[in-house]
Amino acid sequence: METLDWVVIASYFSLLLGVAWWVILQNKDTADDYFLAGRNLGWFIVGASIFASNIGSEHLVGLAGSGCTDGVAMAHYELHAWCLLVLGWLLVPFYMRSKVFTMPEFLERRFNPTSRWVLSLISLVAYVLTKIAVGIFAGGVVFSVLLPEMRVGPLDAFWVGSILVIVLTGLYTILGGLRMVAYTEAVQTVILVAGSVLVTIFGLQAIGGWSGLQAACGSEMFNLWKPLVPEGVEATWAPVKETGRMAWYFNDRYPWLSMLFCAPVIGLWYWCTDQYIVQRALGAPSEREARRGAIFASFLKLLPVFIFIIPGMICFALATQGGAADAAAGSRAIRSTLIGEDGQLIRDEAQKAFPLLVTSVLPTGARGMVVAGLLAALMSSLAGVFNASATLFTMDFYSKFRPHTSQHRLVWIGRIATAAMVLIGLAWIPVIRGGRGLYDYLQGVQAYLAPPIFVVFFLGIFWKRLNGAGCLAAMIVGFIMGLFRLAVDTPVKLIDGFAYEPNSFLWIVNNMFFQYYSILILIVSAATMIAVSLLTRQPDYEKISGLTYGTITQEHRRQSRSSWGSADVAASAIVVLIILAAYFYFTGT
Repeated sequence: METLDWVVIASYFSLLLGVAWWVILQNKDTADDYFLAGRNLGWFIVGASIFASNIGSEHLVGLAGSGCTDGVAMAHYELHAWCLLVLGWLLVPFYMRSKVFTMPEFLERRFNPTSRWVLSLISLVAYVLTKIAVGIFAGGVVFSVLLPEMRVGPLDAFWVGSILVIVLTGLYTILGGLRMVAYTEAVQTVILVAGSVLVTIFGLQAIGGWSGLQAACGSEMFNLWKPLVPEGVEATWAPVKETGRMAWYFNDRYPWLSMLFCAPVIGLWYWCTDQYIVQRALGAPSEREARRGAIFASFLKLLPVFIFIIPGMICFALATQGGAADAAAGSRAIRSTLIGEDGQLIRDEAQKAFPLLVTSVLPTGARGMVVAGLLAALMSSLAGVFNASATLFTMDFYSKFRPHTSQHRLVWIGRIATAAMVLIGLAWIPVIRGGRGLYDYLQGVQAYLAPPIFVVFFLGIFWKRLNGAGCLAAMIVGFIMGLFRLAVDTPVKLIDGFAYEPNSFLWIVNNMFFQYYSILILIVSAATMIAVSLLTRQPDYEKISGLTYGTITQEHRRQSRSSWGSADVAASAIVVLIILAAYFYFTGT
């Protein structure tokens, strides 16, 4: 980091401070303004904010690390941009009609109050286990690579970076609420995309262009399906990499069967039902603006394959093959970190791929731009989850127990809730610091928590007969199954040398591939919801009018139809075509 780099970073923070100050001047001391920005966010802000909240630390650190170890295999998750089209076209009309603050509140309207509280609790636990802890952890990884000599007393660069990121982000989130989060995220989206594009450009130059990258990585790393389908069974439907009894349980390289069924469920849960994402759409003034924001976000969501996964592959190529003459020093630095004495890639070090590339191949000035982008991603993802957590706690718990609380007090309770979530997230970092990989950790936990929430939202909207008893049973059963798997996995992660007795029940649960276990939770949750609903009283259809496809009125249809035009359809079609083109390109050998 040289003087020009610091000037660029200072300029970024100055711009962020200016936007923050402007937002503070616009704020009103009401719950509607603090938690939903007064429901006045335009489509550009909605889309950019969704993208910035999603593309955070787990992508900069974890997704690039996955690209370094497994090539484009994890692009399956990023090409789920179509899920945002499902949000915009299928679910936004129901959400906007309901005028809710939170996704659990929508469940209350559709089912019953108990379902609301259970989902709020599940969501808050999920945010602690994934978004908050992973975001803080990734901030530490970035600082440990960029400024490895930084120390404050007994704290090394990892802990200093984690604390700095969380304090700065928590401060402006507490002060400004969703309006602050959304507008700063729009700025951060521009910085993040520009900086990440620079990493890809300079990285390709260092390795000798696109052809040089292909030559260094080989066809397997450029094939979406090669890591998923074992050699010798490409023409079969066998979902295994090994042979033998129960071998399919233990595949650890993303088999195609689990990717086909599990990944879309996680994607639809995340993009269509998670408070963290949908809160931005709820902040739009109309169904039209919310839908267009989702479509815009789907375009932006296609970028990570090229600005995060490809840089991870470039880092692998530089570590194993070296680069052009002017990048030789950078290649040596990358190799010394990622390649062990046996000449093999150290998978646990791969999560440093993106910041390593920044420090090794970028020129002065460009490095500052990219570091600003790194900070933007770290801060935007954390800011979004802080605000979502505060909204869930305040509106779904506190306001229900204190229904006559003033608007001013609700805002302050939201701020206190944000600070509490920060402290809880810090306490969870040691659990994931020694984990297998940041992105793997995130996908694993989400795979355990997503299925029951996906089931109650999608089945609940598409099947009017399902009732509150079925919803509650599905969430409780699914949540217990997910927590059980996490409880079984945690000792293995925390205690060196800990292992279950081979072939015992707990050993099978621990070794069962996480996506297969997720599918099991999905099946059990859906069966539970349907069975319990059919065995109990049908819901009051008049009470849930407009909240399911079976209870939509002609007036609802007319209002929804007037909110979109041919341009919205054309933009959505283009997103689908780009996704298909990417799948076609990355399935060659």
